[in-house]
Amino acid sequence: MTSAVEPGSNKYTALAAMVFAVAMTFIDQTIVSIAVPDISGELGVSAAAIQWVINGYLLSLSAFFAFGGRLADILGHRRMVLIGVTIFAVASALCGATPAGDAAEAWLIIFRVIQGFGAALLFPAALAIVVAAFPLRQRGRALAIFFGISGGLTAIGPILGGWLTQYTWRAIFWVNVPVAIIAIVLTWLARVNPAHRREKLDWRGAGLIVAGMALSVLGLQQASSWGWDSWRTWLCIVAGFAILVVFVLVELRTPVPLIKVRIFQDRAFTIDNAVLFFGLMAFVPLFFFASVYSQISLGQSASGAGLYLLIFFGGFVVAAQIGGRMLDTGGARRPVILGCVLGTIGFAFWARSLTTLDESSQWYWIVLSGAGIGFFLGPASTDAVNRAINASYGEVTGITQTLRNYGSSLSLAILGTVLLQVGRDKITTSLTGLGVPGADATAAANSLMSSTGAGTSADALPPSIREATFAAIQRDYAEASRVVFYGMAVALFVALCFALFHPGGKVTAEKLSDDARPGGAAPTRTSSSGPDDGPLNPPVAPA
Repeated sequence: MTSAVEPGSNKYTALAAMVFAVAMTFIDQTIVSIAVPDISGELGVSAAAIQWVINGYLLSLSAFFAFGGRLADILGHRRMVLIGVTIFAVASALCGATPAGDAAEAWLIIFRVIQGFGAALLFPAALAIVVAAFPLRQRGRALAIFFGISGGLTAIGPILGGWLTQYTWRAIFWVNVPVAIIAIVLTWLARVNPAHRREKLDWRGAGLIVAGMALSVLGLQQASSWGWDSWRTWLCIVAGFAILVVFVLVELRTPVPLIKVRIFQDRAFTIDNAVLFFGLMAFVPLFFFASVYSQISLGQSASGAGLYLLIFFGGFVVAAQIGGRMLDTGGARRPVILGCVLGTIGFAFWARSLTTLDESSQWYWIVLSGAGIGFFLGPASTDAVNRAINASYGEVTGITQTLRNYGSSLSLAILGTVLLQVGRDKITTSLTGLGVPGADATAAANSLMSSTGAGTSADALPPSIREATFAAIQRDYAEASRVVFYGMAVALFVALCFALFHPGGKVTAEKLSDDARPGGAAPTRTSSSGPDDGPLNPPVAPA
């Protein structure tokens, strides 16, 4: 494998460039939700279309991740970062330029989907550049910085969104343009090696995985809207899973597949991905659930919700650095198990404290939850890449990121449905207890749980009970959120159960061979997961 950077280049400049490149995608996960009321009010976009503005981005990102990782190996990581950043930035600018009128909905949704596609192209390539730029002994620390900074930027979304929407909601999209320019300039300055693989792209496999991921994620994300008893929900989910099974069978018989499924023969690699799948069921959905809880139950503004999440990242960033050092010195098993234990405890006690409606009583558990995620996220991701050391970096990161996003989508669908159902039941019971007729109480509960805040919908209730209603809604939403947070704790416990079977050990090679040849010896591993299978890919060919 050739070096990720050319002679005379700076690996830390490459790291900075990739952080800027992916910063847009992390911020975009939370910033758009803050501007939803402004977008809907100015453009007259329907509630269903607004949902697609958010889901379209996530759906595209999930469906094209593996494709983006493989394409990066064939065309070159630097090239795909530049292409992905450009697509993302142009799509962002066009989202901000959405015209008023009948075309607004289609315009905004289409370019949000294109944003997701751009992110799917750039992220695997960016991560692969960081992985290949640093020798094994420094890789854990480098990726800890990468995940710590870029992951922490997710919390900036609500704060930045709340500030920018004071001027215009369009600015939440336009802010990506200067960030993209900085990323492009730094990528050129870093002189990232333009290496690529002289292989054909498995278009059949690409079509199958995109279709399978798109249908399954669509069904899961739309379950809260269509309902779990809807034929559309189950048709999408079942068809999506069926296509993914066909994809695996096809890949096993394809000479140069999109994804080399035998990578999963390595037990550590499989367990790392299982931990990421279940662990990310708590991490990504947290941004939505905690933000809405803080605004409804704690009565905070959008900016206040961002500060609430910053408490979480206080623990996350510190633990990510420690976890990276633990990975470098002793392998992934200890930080992954420690992270899952702390995360399970933190989320469970955070859930328990939600109904106090007192932010100060939650701080310790919020920090502990963040530390738990921080300990395992970087080490599990890095170890998964190291286990397929002569495989394609873009391919491996495509696998890990696809599983991470799929786990997040599954969690959002299930826990979102739980939140709505529990919240509706509790609010209906509270309103009935305040003297509101049953039918009116049910209608009000449905309206309240479908909105992003309690105030507007509660105004339609009788003035005599309005104040008591607000208090009941805050309490009931907190109780519904508690069930959701317990669900995230369970997901982390499942991740812990997998982590306990991690074989331990680490890749001991100091660096990859610059003159790797087909059939050449792979770097030595100390893992007990079994003998090394040798190189999984042919060598990288310089452009």
